[in-house]
Amino acid sequence: MHQMIPAWVDGTLTPVEKLDVHQRGLRHKAVSVFVLRGKEILMQRRALGKYHTPGLWANTCCTHPMWDEDSAACAQRRLQDELGITGLTPEFRGQLEYRADVGGGLVEHEVVDVFVAQATAGLQVALNPDEVMDTRWMSVASLNEEIAHHPEQFTPWIKIYLKDHAGLIFAEELPRS
Repeated sequence: MHQMIPAWVDGTLTPVEKLDVHQRGLRHKAVSVFVLRGKEILMQRRALGKYHTPGLWANTCCTHPMWDEDSAACAQRRLQDELGITGLTPEFRGQLEYRADVGGGLVEHEVVDVFVAQATAGLQVALNPDEVMDTRWMSVASLNEEIAHHPEQFTPWIKIYLKDHAGLIFAEELPRS
C-alpha cells in the first residue's frame, strides 16, 4: 500500500503518494520530533532499507502525517512506530520549511511541525528494524562537532535544523549568553 501524504499541487493541499512527492520535489507536510534528556538529543540511525538516506543519523524521528492526521497525534504515533516510545507528550515548538536533495533523484521540500519531548526516567526504546538500526544520546555540541568532521554520516535535514533552526528547537535547553 502506498502512503498518501499532504502535498501542495498548484497551490492546493492534495493527497499525493509519498514516493511521487519526493521524486517531484513537491512541498509537503512533515513532522520532526526531538526527544531530549537534559542537553542531549536521542538520535536515530535510519535503517538500511529506507528508500532515501539509509544508514544516516537523524533526530529522534521524522515522518509525514497521513492525510487529515493532526501533527501532534502523528508525532506520538511515529515515536511508538519507530522507537517503541510511549507515554511522552511532545510539545509543539513551531514550524519551519526547508528543501534538500536527499540523493537518488529525490528531494525533501518540507513544511515541518517541530516537536520536543523530555525523556522520562527509565525511558524504554524498542527499535522497529524496518525504520531504525541504532540510537544514541548526543549533546548538541558533540553533534555539531561530529557533523563538522563527518557530514556524510548525517541526514541533510539534521544539518539544516542545527544550522538554521537551533533556537526554535532548543530554545529552553540552550544556555543563555
